[in-house]
Amino acid sequence: MMSRHKRCRELWLSLATAGPGVFWLVFFLLVPFGLIAVISFLSRGPHGEIGLPWTLENYLRFCGFGLLGYDPLFPLILFRSLMLGAVTVLFCVGLGFPLAFFIAGLDGRHRNLALTLVIIPLWTNLLIRTYAWQILLAHDGWLSALAAFLGLISPGEALYPGWTAVTLGMVCDFLPFLVLPLYASVEKLDWNLVEAAMDLGASGAQVFRHAILPQVMPGLLAGVLLVFIPAVGQFVVPDLLGGAKILLLGNAIQLEFGSSNDWPFGSAITLLAMGLVMTGLWFYARMMGRRQEVGIL
Repeated sequence: MMSRHKRCRELWLSLATAGPGVFWLVFFLLVPFGLIAVISFLSRGPHGEIGLPWTLENYLRFCGFGLLGYDPLFPLILFRSLMLGAVTVLFCVGLGFPLAFFIAGLDGRHRNLALTLVIIPLWTNLLIRTYAWQILLAHDGWLSALAAFLGLISPGEALYPGWTAVTLGMVCDFLPFLVLPLYASVEKLDWNLVEAAMDLGASGAQVFRHAILPQVMPGLLAGVLLVFIPAVGQFVVPDLLGGAKILLLGNAIQLEFGSSNDWPFGSAITLLAMGLVMTGLWFYARMMGRRQEVGIL
């Protein structure tokens, strides 16, 4: 009797502590995700209504197969989105690695100041930062003048709108998401391993590959995911800095749920985008699991 009473008490205690969080996840994540999954298999009526019959047409359409034959529009949209995410990650890694090591090498007071400077851009709304890039990259902006002086563009031209503006905006917005987890790993770096590798005659590239990179890999992988996943689905920055001429995955979802009023097809695109997110998370968990197994062995 006492054991049963204890189990009931633990159950009520669990519901009181974890219940609100579980309810939040179920009601605001799992339920909408389930509705989107169901809608993605329904059909769109002539006036935008959602109804039967059940169909795979939305997924086939995204893959390029339609009534008029093969159309590579949406596969190209997916490819452009993945490429933009990859380019954003590459630039963030190239800029974030030296920045993370630089911050880690500072003393306590200056280190806190540097971390604050990295975070400060996040205090400003994304739209405001994007509009600021429009001004900086306009034809009369100093960045466009500098690019013209270096011969990168013709005099009088502007860096905005275009892929250059989109890439700059994306890197500016997502760089802190790579620097912070990478810095957390760099701060814990065991420099004794680095010195040992140098004493054994390893070159600079070998020291980085075998002594530094394995130690900072958890932070690097976390930062890459934090940058790549939202970068692939971003639509505000490409829409504003691309002059509404660059259609990516996020823009396609926004159009289908908005002006096109095609919720089944928009749900299919959303579900496929969520699949990309889950694949990235699975890859991260798998990589970290392998590292833990190696560490245990």
